[in-house]
Amino acid sequence: MNRIFRIAFVFSFLTAAVASAQTTPATPAEKPAETKPSDSKPAPASPHKVDHAAAYYHYTLAHLYEEQVTAYGRSELANKAMEEYRLAIDADPSSEFLTAGLAELYVKTGRIRDAVLQAQDIIKRDPNNLEAHKLLGRIYLRSLGDMPGNGNGSENVLKLAIEQYEEIVKIEPANVDDHLLLGRLYRLNNDLRKAEDELKIAVKLDPDSEEAVTTLALLYTDEGDTAHALQVLSAVPDTGRSAKLYAALGATYEQRKDYKSAIDAFKHAIQLDRDNLDAIRGLAENLLNDGQIDAALDQYKVIADANPEDAQTYLRISEIYRRQGKYDEALDSLKKAQDMVPDALEVPYNIAVVYEAQGRYDEAIKLLQDLLKKTEKADSAYSQSDRNNRGIFIERLGMVYRDQENYPAAVEAFRKMIPLGDDNTKTGYQDVIDTYREAKEWPQATAAAKEAVQKMPEDRELRMVLDAQLADTGDPEKPLKDVRSLLTGKPEDREVYVRLAIMYTRLKRWSDAEESLNKAELLSTKAEDKENISFLRGSTYEREKKYDLAEAEFKKVLAANPQSAVTLNYLGYMNADRGVQLEDSLNQIKLAVSLDPTNGAYLDSLGWAYFKLGKYDLAEENLNKASLRMSSDPTVQDHLGDLFQKTGRLKLAAAHWERAVEEWNKTVPAEVETDLLVATQKKLDAAKVRLAKEDSQNQ
Repeated sequence: MNRIFRIAFVFSFLTAAVASAQTTPATPAEKPAETKPSDSKPAPASPHKVDHAAAYYHYTLAHLYEEQVTAYGRSELANKAMEEYRLAIDADPSSEFLTAGLAELYVKTGRIRDAVLQAQDIIKRDPNNLEAHKLLGRIYLRSLGDMPGNGNGSENVLKLAIEQYEEIVKIEPANVDDHLLLGRLYRLNNDLRKAEDELKIAVKLDPDSEEAVTTLALLYTDEGDTAHALQVLSAVPDTGRSAKLYAALGATYEQRKDYKSAIDAFKHAIQLDRDNLDAIRGLAENLLNDGQIDAALDQYKVIADANPEDAQTYLRISEIYRRQGKYDEALDSLKKAQDMVPDALEVPYNIAVVYEAQGRYDEAIKLLQDLLKKTEKADSAYSQSDRNNRGIFIERLGMVYRDQENYPAAVEAFRKMIPLGDDNTKTGYQDVIDTYREAKEWPQATAAAKEAVQKMPEDRELRMVLDAQLADTGDPEKPLKDVRSLLTGKPEDREVYVRLAIMYTRLKRWSDAEESLNKAELLSTKAEDKENISFLRGSTYEREKKYDLAEAEFKKVLAANPQSAVTLNYLGYMNADRGVQLEDSLNQIKLAVSLDPTNGAYLDSLGWAYFKLGKYDLAEENLNKASLRMSSDPTVQDHLGDLFQKTGRLKLAAAHWERAVEEWNKTVPAEVETDLLVATQKKLDAAKVRLAKEDSQNQ
């Protein structure tokens, strides 16, 4: 209870007590007069007489006891304080101040139920008592914070808190903090429209309130409405922006993938508050998003120097070193993080990722298996978080096996995800199917897709995966018809049109593919969905050899998302393969590799760009790296054949061309570039003839 309020109360009681003493002199007790029987009705009982002096006396004692409980921790005096409060209330039952004081004491001593009953009693007598409503609201907020999980109990307490603050804003409509708190409670209750309304009121009441502006902007950001979030934050003039507001602005730009604007906003935040590590972290993250890896590393080092015990910073530093191919430095940073948080599962997992990047597959496998053993429980004991963690560990283990081209072990690992349920089941099946496809075991891939659909018959995506598999390996008309049957005229049709476009492209039915993409684009509302359509349209145009149109689509994606590694690689390879814009192509592919340094396809593109530039040593280095990661890819083998022919090693060239032809002959027609296969076969035949002549001449 407010100390000034207490003093004012004491003064008023003192005044009343003095006045009472002056107007009502004390008299000795008298013997009651005798009464005579009467036929009249008994007189009604007189109302309880208020004794201000007694109320003041007992309140003073209660206050003293309460102060000792608070100041010296003498909890044994709490009961005495409560008793004195009760005696004071007996002397003045109408005093809401006294009942509120007792309720506050109940809260302090953990007697929450008694506090609630006391506050409810006040509200029953005076529904507009602001302090009682606020007391109840605080009690419910405190109880909400103490309750674990999101069960029915916490939902009920949240509703009770909302009810109190709804009453509070009615009684006190001009208080910004009340509207802010109610808005946050609505947001917690997932009532976003009401939350928005309350936060708008808070901003209207005080447009300069940083807390109101940033909270409303955060609500919009959480809803994915970054345009409105940006509008709210930008409405504050530069002169009125604090470090916190600039940081919120940076986070909004980051979500919009406008990384350069995010960088600028975070730099402004740091200028205003040089010790703001959150702003420095935001700057580092967005420098990394913008491809400024060295600058990002410098900022993370600033954070590490300021807070040497921050394990997460060392994890980010290790990630940058891994992307730079500096694996020893990455492992050193992870060791520092491990010393700080020895039980954190994230650290050994990331060590395994570095080992995988180094090709130290056995060590990576052992670490991942140890993680799985460490987190193993009885099936019924796994929380959803436990299941998700195990799903991540198992999937990475399967990926390592797949990198080794140990496909049976990869399938076995991925299948362990299926019993984990939910998204893990779906992801597990998709990984199994992809592994069989990579191994060119098409019947097994089809069987796995059918099994997945039987297991999850309501999942449209898995059903379309099966249809795509059937279209690749047989008559496509029936699976195409099945995919088209999933169209319902609703926004969800977007994913169906995307799947149809991919299937039509693989079948070289270009006009159908373009039409499907146009329909999917009409249903695309999110920025990333529109980027996806542009990328797919670009890849379709590239397959049609409409290179200018393809380049225009890829550049649309990169204008919106300069860090799209898959787009950088596709555009760079497309032009490098044709021998045009070679320097630009090389730089695009280099950026893609920096974003995903162990991606075999990107390494192949990089090697091929170097080959086209006549830099054969660099070409060989990167093509060999690609072959280590995807030796069964016919394009990689064809590229190695061309390199070895160019550098005078015809036998090696012939061996790789032969491997390329073998791999193409194992695959489905949808994945075969017929022109490339024919050209490679001609190169192989010519090499065999030449080698045969050389052998005969040497005999």
